[in-house]
Amino acid sequence: MSTEAGSRVLVVDDDPALADVVGRYLRRDGFEVSFATDGIDGLKQALATLPDLVVLDLMLPGMDGLEVCRRLRQVAPIPIVMLTALGEESDRIAGLEIGADDYVTKPFSPRELAARVRAVLRRSAGGVSATSVRTLSGGGVEIDVVGHQARRHGAEVQLTAKEFDLLVHFLANPGRAFRREELLEEVWGWRFGDVSTVTVHVRRLREKIEEDPSEPKYLLTVRGVGYRFEA
Repeated sequence: MSTEAGSRVLVVDDDPALADVVGRYLRRDGFEVSFATDGIDGLKQALATLPDLVVLDLMLPGMDGLEVCRRLRQVAPIPIVMLTALGEESDRIAGLEIGADDYVTKPFSPRELAARVRAVLRRSAGGVSATSVRTLSGGGVEIDVVGHQARRHGAEVQLTAKEFDLLVHFLANPGRAFRREELLEEVWGWRFGDVSTVTVHVRRLREKIEEDPSEPKYLLTVRGVGYRFEA
């Protein structure tokens, strides 16, 4: 994938006025931007061109954003920023569970969206890390921080950018209990936000690194606090 400057962003939204404003802000920041106005075309373009990031609306004609995200996640770990309407909390959480890396709630500031896009791209390129060490390991998981790869018992584990950063953070701080608010600030860079985002990502990580996600041995819940990783 490209680094932040010159990265290719696909915007999938059926509102031409909104897409135009978003596109102008992203181009002003140096991104190459392409557009799709429905879910089917958006998925087709994403699979054909493999952009560096997809800005994906939830409510789309032809195929909704959740289905586009789900199908894209089966093929490639392309970072996805979802656009959701106010009050669509269940859909937003569903998007995170499927594999979206971030979300922005409508109505939103195009400047905020551009900042979120930059942040997700930095994380997906390994620009945000809790450690300068090249490799980290624990619980049968080994991470190549610089190469942005994760393996469990020798087999590669497909992680989204946010899942990767969260796991790096835990492995770099074994045995330390983190509040959800701390993780939101230290991994996502948000001083304010929905802590259910952290909960969803921890659940997804457990599904990928634990033998039995319902009875985790490594990524543990600390009652009344948050989470800790026992290496």
